[in-house]
Amino acid sequence: MTKLVCIGAGYSARPVAEEMRARGWDVAGTSRSDDGVAGLKARGLEAVRFADGVVNDDLGVLLDAASHVLVSVAPDPDPAVGDSPLEPVRARLAARATAPWVGYLSTVGVYGDHEGAWVGETTAPRPASQRSKARVAAETAWMDWADAASAPLQIYRLSGIYGPGRSPVDRLRAGKARRLVKPGQVFNRIHVDDIRAAVIAGLDGCGTHRVYNVTDDLPAPPQDVIAYAADCLGIAPPPEIDFATADLSPMARSFYGENKRVANARMKDDLGVALSFPTYREGIAALAGIVG
Repeated sequence: MTKLVCIGAGYSARPVAEEMRARGWDVAGTSRSDDGVAGLKARGLEAVRFADGVVNDDLGVLLDAASHVLVSVAPDPDPAVGDSPLEPVRARLAARATAPWVGYLSTVGVYGDHEGAWVGETTAPRPASQRSKARVAAETAWMDWADAASAPLQIYRLSGIYGPGRSPVDRLRAGKARRLVKPGQVFNRIHVDDIRAAVIAGLDGCGTHRVYNVTDDLPAPPQDVIAYAADCLGIAPPPEIDFATADLSPMARSFYGENKRVANARMKDDLGVALSFPTYREGIAALAGIVG
């Protein structure tokens, strides 16, 4: 039986879980809270609680039965914690006679800053922020587990995630969008539907590599994306704000400390993914309700 267990069935993983359930797979997911578990069950998914690295009996049974495991739990940026809460999950999987397929949702932040140059999967990680360093450590932990268990592993390095409820369109409608300008700065993005397509390709057995960049075709300045979203909504864009003098949290400012263009050829050629939203323009137009 094909059984998918999503460790952290949140915004990016939940669409994968729901589609695989619709295909007839046995699917379960975890949440950190009782309310989150109830929400997953309301969507028709089997769900259990997983928090603070505790593999309870219910989760243990699921891990023992899983043919596929998708992990979307981010490591703690505190180096004293990092990815350690997932060690009990790896230990439980390692104790099995046959290891399952594992997919891990990571981030393109592992590449660090390349001053706007292109990076690909063969580019060595050189993370700058503590959270990106924690991601590299988490990727390494899963690679080490896969090597020891002779297990299939795919790591999906996601760029900036957007989609229904989480997009410039939503921020503009809520009056919370800002148009920050830092000369030369670009970001890649990925629609949540295209994340689903990439992961499902892996679940379907596609791909010969361990690492895939999951990103769109068009790295773009963030202020241009906000302006385009405003145009789609038929409203005036917010005024431009100089990044150098903007009032930003340390975390928000740190995102602008990494500037790169992320290539996606391996995702297309090896996983066979055809993006539904190849650039932010198609994605934002759809979220704004513009058809065709």
